[in-house]
Amino acid sequence: MPDPRGKGQMSPKEEAPGTGGDRSRDADVRMVSSTSKGFCSVRHGLALILQFCNFTLCTQNMNLSIALPAMVNSSVLPCPANGSDARDTCNETLPGFWAADPVYDWSPDLQGVILSALNCGSFLASIPCGYVAGLFAAKQLIGASLCVSSVVNLLIPHAADAGAALLIVLRVVQGVAQIIVMTSQYEIWLKWAPPLERNQLIIFSISGPAADQDLLPLGAGSALGACSVVLAGGFLCETLGWPSVFYVSGGIGCACVCLWFPLVYDDPEYHPFISARERDYIVCSLALQDRVPYRSLPMKAMLKSLPLWSILVSHFSVWWYISVITAYLPTYLHSVLAVSLSDSGFLSALMLGAIFVCTILGGLLADVLFSRKVLSLLVIRRLFTAIGVLFSSLFSVSLSWVSDSFSISIAFLVLSLAASSFCQVGSLVNFMDIAPRYSGFLKGLSLVFTNLSGVIAPTVSGFFISQDTESGWRNIFLLSAAINLPGLVFFLVLSRADEQEWAKDQMLTRL
Repeated sequence: MPDPRGKGQMSPKEEAPGTGGDRSRDADVRMVSSTSKGFCSVRHGLALILQFCNFTLCTQNMNLSIALPAMVNSSVLPCPANGSDARDTCNETLPGFWAADPVYDWSPDLQGVILSALNCGSFLASIPCGYVAGLFAAKQLIGASLCVSSVVNLLIPHAADAGAALLIVLRVVQGVAQIIVMTSQYEIWLKWAPPLERNQLIIFSISGPAADQDLLPLGAGSALGACSVVLAGGFLCETLGWPSVFYVSGGIGCACVCLWFPLVYDDPEYHPFISARERDYIVCSLALQDRVPYRSLPMKAMLKSLPLWSILVSHFSVWWYISVITAYLPTYLHSVLAVSLSDSGFLSALMLGAIFVCTILGGLLADVLFSRKVLSLLVIRRLFTAIGVLFSSLFSVSLSWVSDSFSISIAFLVLSLAASSFCQVGSLVNFMDIAPRYSGFLKGLSLVFTNLSGVIAPTVSGFFISQDTESGWRNIFLLSAAINLPGLVFFLVLSRADEQEWAKDQMLTRL
């Protein structure tokens, strides 16, 4: 990407010595910062659009899980074949809304493969997509990938008619497209987020570490999207039929694409609606952080970087508990707390809403503590990670001893999930501090570890539950705490919040 200032103009780093460039730049930042902050700005509008994108991705992630019970409803006789004949046969089988849509004779094993296809695509594409995110304009990558994911979502009902194989292929493609959106959006903030507002803007906009597509997201837009799907998905299936879930979420995605291309720009200097004061504030704030797109990666230095490994280990350990709760929350509510299926949807939405609120508040609190110099950035990252891990482990382990009380159990579940959202302001965004230049690639790398955790944790948890329900859940929560706590110690000891030498421009090495 060429320098937008042109060849004939020096960048802030190229000012002649003794000209007072640094002092004048600091003065410019102070001059405009007092009137450039606030939520009525283009950069906060960009965060809102990105949250809409992540909201859309989450609805598209979860809609198959919501619709699948209706697609393979056991009360309806299996159709003899897929395709138009299947639809006609099903229509003649039973009256009512179920008869209006086809029902498929998919075995539980095949259903598991279909549900995991999205994860497979995201797992395979995490690192390549993270690398690509640093090479091309984020606006084009995000817009095109969101468009692909939305179109695929609209095609899912027709793919199911054509056969499970085509449905699996489309879900893999959708997983790849969504990973590109997740990794590329971090590149947007390299030129749009002033350092003192970075926590606030990123936390408000991202999907959180929604690496595994079936995981319970911590990001604001994703939590809101998950809450909406849980509340509305069942209603749509019962009233309009299960295809409506895909059509609605796909249509929302297409509407988001129509907003994305005319309203989003990679560089604030070229945005047609930004004020001169806000543009100057952003440019001056980031003057010392100008970056050019990388063409190679310091892989050897990355492999030797203990601060980077502390982040990756923390991603794995934090997402272990989140993935267990996501996969088995309805099962826990129904089998342990004896909650009806209709009420479990409301309770799940309540918990997702708590995550949404706590994620926003955590980002705002971190920015206040950092901007007022109450705590250093490293202390903030470590403190919020410790709060998220310790309190979520405490409340989750305690669930086994309060299961006789419904209200206390629900309160502990909400508190454990709300506490875990504080990790989003801690270790889960720490890669932006140590290597902002490679944020897209490192986000993709971290998704590998979150996906790995998301694959292993539900499998191990299912084994425990199959042995004995009561002792199984106690062992699940104890194992989650046993994995979370060493990961926390590893992060507290080895984490850093300053840009590492290997992440700077002059430290480039060939792949």
